[in-house]
Amino acid sequence: MAEQDISSTLPESLAQALAEWAGGLAKSAAAPLREQLAVATAEREATIERLTIELRNARDIASNALVGKAKDQLAIEGKDRQLADLRRQLEQQVAASAAQSDACLAAEMELVGATTARDNLAAELAEVRAQLDAFRAGRVAA
Repeated sequence: MAEQDISSTLPESLAQALAEWAGGLAKSAAAPLREQLAVATAEREATIERLTIELRNARDIASNALVGKAKDQLAIEGKDRQLADLRRQLEQQVAASAAQSDACLAAEMELVGATTARDNLAAELAEVRAQLDAFRAGRVAA
C-alpha cells in the first residue's frame, strides 16, 4: 500500500525517472558481482580441467603400475617354473650320480673281496706247497 501512496503522489515522469535510476544503480552495483562470478566460474572450470587431467594421469600411472606388476608377477612365476625345473633336473642328476657311485662302490668292494679271496688262496696254496715240500723231503729222507 505504501507503494501505491508514493506512486499516486509522484508524477509519472518522476516515478519513471526514479525507476530508471534505480535500475541503473542495480546494474552498476551488480556488474562487479557479475565479473567476480565470471572470474570464479572461469577459475572453477580451470580447476576442474586441471583436476580432470591429474585424474587421467593418475589413472594412467596406476594402470601402468598394475601392468608392470602383472608383468613382474609373470616373470616371477616364469622364474619359479624355471627354478622348479632346474631343481627337478638337479635331483635327477644327484640320484643318477648316487646310483653310479653306489655301483662303483659295490664293484670296488667286489674287487677288494676278490683280491682278499685271491690272497687267501695264494696263502693257502703256499701253505699246501710247503706241506707238500715237507712231505716230499720226508719221503726222500726216509
